[in-house]
Amino acid sequence: MTTEHLSLDRSVELSAAIGERISRARDAQRKWAPSSFAKRRAHIFKMRDYIVANSDYLVETLHQDTAKTRLDALADEVLPCAFACNWYAREAERVLAKRSVKTSIGVMFNKKSQIHRLPLGVVGVISPWNYPLTIPFGEIVMGLMAGNAIILRCSEVTPQVSSAIDAIVAAGELPENLYQRVSGEGAKVVDGFFKHGIDKLFFTGSVQVGKELMRQAAETLTPLSLELGGNDPMLVLDDADLERASNGALWGAFQNGGQTCAGIERLYVDESVYDDFLALVCRKTRALRHGLDVGFNVDIGGITTAKQLAIIRAQVEAALADGAQVAAQSQLVGANSDKLFPATVLVGVNHSMEVMREETFGPVLGIMKVRNEKEAIAMANDSNYALSSSVWTRDNERGKRVAMAVAAGVSTINDHTITHALSETPWGGWKHSGIGRTHGEEGLYEMTHCKVINWDRLPAKRNLFWYPADKEAYVNLQRVVKFSTKTKGYLNDTGKFLSYAAKKMFSSWEVP
Repeated sequence: MTTEHLSLDRSVELSAAIGERISRARDAQRKWAPSSFAKRRAHIFKMRDYIVANSDYLVETLHQDTAKTRLDALADEVLPCAFACNWYAREAERVLAKRSVKTSIGVMFNKKSQIHRLPLGVVGVISPWNYPLTIPFGEIVMGLMAGNAIILRCSEVTPQVSSAIDAIVAAGELPENLYQRVSGEGAKVVDGFFKHGIDKLFFTGSVQVGKELMRQAAETLTPLSLELGGNDPMLVLDDADLERASNGALWGAFQNGGQTCAGIERLYVDESVYDDFLALVCRKTRALRHGLDVGFNVDIGGITTAKQLAIIRAQVEAALADGAQVAAQSQLVGANSDKLFPATVLVGVNHSMEVMREETFGPVLGIMKVRNEKEAIAMANDSNYALSSSVWTRDNERGKRVAMAVAAGVSTINDHTITHALSETPWGGWKHSGIGRTHGEEGLYEMTHCKVINWDRLPAKRNLFWYPADKEAYVNLQRVVKFSTKTKGYLNDTGKFLSYAAKKMFSSWEVP
């Protein structure tokens, strides 16, 4: 298996090297595709066992590369990877099994169809720095179980995690070249992917880059799956359990330092419970501890990149200049660091502010008061993003109804973001949040081609509408219309039609 990675500066050299990698991957994939699910499963379980045995090492690697807390690294990256190995290894065979399709047109009784799911071939994965382990690894496992080869490009921000992924996959003892990793300038890597015929590209990142990828992919009609982030709302209804809702708000907004595409960034609270809820959120935010290198007794870690920290500060400063106020912030523990930004609750915000319209990607939570459920839904939907959302209420049926009205690929009731860790649930959204899905059955489908096989049950000579054409054929096809709509008197034509069908389908066409 190839685990050494490419890092070339000149675009021509990098493109040619990627072309060579794709060629080698394609050769490996042709041998892998016919393998049984049981064989694939055995390799994935070896990866799972490595993850479990080396969880502390993986946690520490994530902590060092990203500045996230060790608890965040374990709960939101390492454990989901182990769970993903279990689910895809065990369920892929069921999900991707061939299935028969019932004939919908009675007069086509002689036809039978099956749907098959075939591997794409060589799949490219470009992964982000905020969840540098669980996001790419889930797609690696999905792709392998579906019969594909994988070429991965990780973020240059998290090099140690990239090497850790190599180690996990190496433990799976895959055939040589089935998994490969490349590095280098992202635009040049992508150019190499498209130029040399990658079969599909899975990308997680910014809207701007996603749009550019779509433009480039159009030249070769290369299919894409894009997860481009969010600006996700939380709706607190008038009957919410405020204790759970306040706890969930803090976790959903500040977990991983707020660097979560599906983190809570906008919070809408019914006016009847606003004051009580805000008091709870502020009191608990002030009790949160943010810091680095202070062991396990810390709630929020650092911001991974200086660029992201600058974006967070700029959005907060602009909001304050426009009239927003800081209602509460977390407390620093340990030494200060240029990677730290406190968990911050903002009030007096509105939808004219960038902090409420764009993805902040930091530990910042804007809270607005709304008159009722209807206004909460309207405010939640006033966004270019539609990734995830949450509804907080004691009435699950009410929660489901409101959730259905909110534009989001995922909506949870009395929780937030949790389904990303549930391998069985698809992940993705619409609007500027992207296209396509990963995870679950839909994620496995995205890793395959859909192929239909259709054949005759009985050895017919001709279909009803084949040559020669005459009035008798026309009249009998008119009878088909009657049958399909059960028009009055259609039963009277049944015998005539069956007689004609038998003559037309099962007799030879005698040409003078």
